[in-house]
Amino acid sequence: MNHLWSPWRMEYIENHEKEDGCVFCNAQAQADGAENLIAHRGRLAYVILNRYPYTSGHVMVIPFKHVPNLEALDSATRAEMMELTSRCTAVLRDVYRTHSFNVGINIGEAAGAGVEGHVHIHVVPRWAGDTNFMSTVGGTRVLPEALEETYKRIRQGFETTDTQR
Repeated sequence: MNHLWSPWRMEYIENHEKEDGCVFCNAQAQADGAENLIAHRGRLAYVILNRYPYTSGHVMVIPFKHVPNLEALDSATRAEMMELTSRCTAVLRDVYRTHSFNVGINIGEAAGAGVEGHVHIHVVPRWAGDTNFMSTVGGTRVLPEALEETYKRIRQGFETTDTQR
């Protein structure tokens, strides 16, 4: 292979630090759609696709309240975030037939938080054998589907489970 094209990375390289304010607060202020990638809104928190995902289906659960850590949230918000995290795994399992998940929270710069001031939970779908030579040796991820398609599938998954509740 002579070339591996990953054009979506250039947007991240050139623009990821240019947004004024908090990226999560800015997203939640917009109408839902493929532009802001919010797949589902709860009462106190919401689910958004990661614009620069580790795998297809990588989502985050984010409180509407802008706080840097879990202890700054009230118990109702923490509870809703965990319920949404559970719903994410159910939706992703249904939509993507995932085998497993990584669920995590990076709180603070030393822990690797990309957005330090607004706590959030990552839900990353995993499949047996999904760590291949590209990510291990090449340090590059290959995503099999466009982010807009991922958004449509996950949004539809939430809508389907909403009607079943």
